[in-house]
Amino acid sequence: MSEPVLSQLIGALAGGGVRVVDLTQTLSPDFPQIVLPPEMGQAWPFRIEEASRYDARGPGWYWNNFSCSEHTGTHFDAPIHWISGRHLPDNSTDTIPVQNFIAPACVLDCTRESADNADFLLTVDFIKNWERRHGRIPIGSWVLMRTDWSKRTDPVAYQNIDETGQHTPGPDSEAVQFLVDERQVLGFGSEAIGTDAGQAFHLKPPYPCHYFMHGSGRLGLQCLTNLDLLPPTGAVIIAAPLKIKEGSGSPLRVLALVPEMPSPPKGGEARKWTSGKSRVVRAKKKRR
Repeated sequence: MSEPVLSQLIGALAGGGVRVVDLTQTLSPDFPQIVLPPEMGQAWPFRIEEASRYDARGPGWYWNNFSCSEHTGTHFDAPIHWISGRHLPDNSTDTIPVQNFIAPACVLDCTRESADNADFLLTVDFIKNWERRHGRIPIGSWVLMRTDWSKRTDPVAYQNIDETGQHTPGPDSEAVQFLVDERQVLGFGSEAIGTDAGQAFHLKPPYPCHYFMHGSGRLGLQCLTNLDLLPPTGAVIIAAPLKIKEGSGSPLRVLALVPEMPSPPKGGEARKWTSGKSRVVRAKKKRR
């Protein structure tokens, strides 16, 4: 009988065949929160208060009280978060089918474009060009937009707000509809503070990633980090939000399982890797 798949996974984790990558920003009062126009309801920043630390308040234990918005730090968006998804079944963090919290990931590298243009919009052509190199995006995958935006450690640079609003990269309307309708993805993830571009209120409809993704029951992840440590394909994402009753989202710890590549074999063989699968190419020996 073949070894059970979960035993294989445990063995790979213990033996180094699978690496765990943390895609989560550290949640602290210093991390910037979403800012809306002052007349609208605001997201609470992360606040933490010590309850006791091995002292008169509790001699044998340390713990804290904290408060924050559901959409603070690295966080999850459920379909109920947006008006387009408000009437869907199983649309909140406590009712989403739990199998959706583990899924493969496709990482689209938009770092060069985002460095040149903070308002860069991911397009259908960009996605199709990526697929020509890495294969078709599988049904039920996370699509993660790598921009290296998380490397902006200064909160002001991370927010990137001026008199015209926020300037961060994201997908355009057609790209989101393509991912939903043509590729049937599970959801969309971003390193910026939202899945939509900072200037997405100018698009039709405004904030199309929220509108189309959540309106079709799809999910969102934002404020991700370390996407540069993931391959274009082959990683598996674990992203389980807090089970908040009728929760629109929550901070969470996002982990990626990444297959480690063995060292190239010796003896005139070179190993090439594509999407986690190996192909051995034997070098032809020159005859003298």
